[in-house]
Amino acid sequence: MLKSQYVVLLLKLLSKPENLVLSQNQLAVQLCMSVSEIHAGFKSLREAGLMQFPNKSSKEKLPLQLVYSAIEEFLLYGLKYVFPVKTGEFTRGIPTSYAAPILEKIFTQGQDPIPVWPYAEGSMKGLAVEPLYRSVPESLIQHPDDAFYDLLALIDAIRIGRARERQIAAQLLQEKLKNVRT
Repeated sequence: MLKSQYVVLLLKLLSKPENLVLSQNQLAVQLCMSVSEIHAGFKSLREAGLMQFPNKSSKEKLPLQLVYSAIEEFLLYGLKYVFPVKTGEFTRGIPTSYAAPILEKIFTQGQDPIPVWPYAEGSMKGLAVEPLYRSVPESLIQHPDDAFYDLLALIDAIRIGRARERQIAAQLLQEKLKNVRT
């Protein structure tokens, strides 16, 4: 069964060049998760068909490889149903969705409060949006990673955005996934 922290792990893996191999310990530190969560995440992602062993005949070969076509389909069409957005009250946090750096220049900010992941050290105030996993804001502050932030924000735009926001976020996400593959 996929848990939200496993999707966060998947996005972190997508944000790194394929030639950069991070250990489970390094991933745990960067994602502010436990090593056991990372280990379980790899197993669950493999069982869900989002990762596989390079040689299907031998389960001893590592590292696992990402299955980009399945990942794209899941992120674009399934994620918003499996992990629906929960909003809260006005709070300080980190901008997400259309208010994040990757999308803020495309969309005009109106008078409505922007969506933010609640975090006391966040730079903006807005409407609280529950992140995919509770450690996301802490991870981004402690271990800045623009590519990872972009993926998380695009996913949130697909999960909570209006039709135009979802469409543009989906196009940008597809471009990013295409660039990761090549």
